[in-house]
Amino acid sequence: MTAATITGLGTAIPEARLTNADLEARLDTSDEWIVARTGIRERRVAAPAETSSSLAVEASAAAIKDAGLVPDDVDLLIVATTTPDQALPQTSALVHDGLGLRCGAFDVGAACAGFVHALVVGATLLDAGNLGAVVIVGSETLTRIVDPDDRGTVPLFGDGAAAVVLRPCEPGYGLQSWDLGCDGSASHILAVPPGEQYIQMEGQEVFRRAVRAVIASAGNVLRAAGRDADDVDLFVPHQANARIISMAATQLGIPAAKTMVNLERYGNTSAASVPIALAEAAEGGRLVDGDVVLLSGFGAGMAWASAVLRWGGA
Repeated sequence: MTAATITGLGTAIPEARLTNADLEARLDTSDEWIVARTGIRERRVAAPAETSSSLAVEASAAAIKDAGLVPDDVDLLIVATTTPDQALPQTSALVHDGLGLRCGAFDVGAACAGFVHALVVGATLLDAGNLGAVVIVGSETLTRIVDPDDRGTVPLFGDGAAAVVLRPCEPGYGLQSWDLGCDGSASHILAVPPGEQYIQMEGQEVFRRAVRAVIASAGNVLRAAGRDADDVDLFVPHQANARIISMAATQLGIPAAKTMVNLERYGNTSAASVPIALAEAAEGGRLVDGDVVLLSGFGAGMAWASAVLRWGGA
């Protein structure tokens, strides 16, 4: 596979919190109800001046610095988002300008699976194009497309961004295998329909399909890498719902101790959720060189994406 590994990580987390208690005060819901069904206790909300592009700039700048690089070292930028600042131009152009880059840049729109899609594309282009550094960032302001009066969706989603820097690595490290998929016939079950402002979701159907997609995709990517569940040192799934994560990990045979979960503090941040969780795992000392990392994203489309990485080797 491609000789590309993660050498830098960065996050941008809005300061404002929307807690379950805040939702209790204005909706027919409760902290107990939300936690039991989702595992979420609070989510972050972007300030009026914060956008998907501004959060992406902050996270990417932190990742570039963490990798020991400067903007002129970056050869490609890929932004994964489902909440672009505007219809035109693409969000990556705004991030490109904010970072002062001199390279190519484009967006990937695969909703909650977007970051893993972008990671696979970036790693492949780094290898094929003999590039030195590629920045991948997932950034979202989902609270702006959620109906504030819909108790079925408003507890679920939050805002934030996280980025990684991909660089060449030694053979046997970095991206080991990947699995990308989509079932467009189910695109209607999680969508912002034409002419509408807010997310509409068939919650039970999304739940059912998400569990099935994660199990199948993760199994495929592990087999492609010549691995099994016992080889996984850290499982970093999309942070959509604690029950989805628990059911998927259990059926895959990955113990809770090896599964990264932080949705109780952020909710579902779509394309930002996997990199935010990955960055927190690294910061918390849960990753060392040689670890086998399983990433899995799933969501609207219905799209899914999984990847196996061997950490380190830069």
